[in-house]
Amino acid sequence: MAKIIVKQIKSLIGRPEEQRKVVKALGLGRVGKTKELTDTPAVRGMVAKVSHLVTIVE
Repeated sequence: MAKIIVKQIKSLIGRPEEQRKVVKALGLGRVGKTKELTDTPAVRGMVAKVSHLVTIVE
């Protein structure tokens, strides 16, 4: 399966609890942290929900 690398680019301070949970589920939590994840529709959906906090590294 294809992989994507997701990087957190903004802080969770002041963000709603739902967004905090999504970022935690992606395996992130600190600015600058990266995680390699399987490229599935579920992961893409989570990234889309917090697209203002994370980026996909090519």
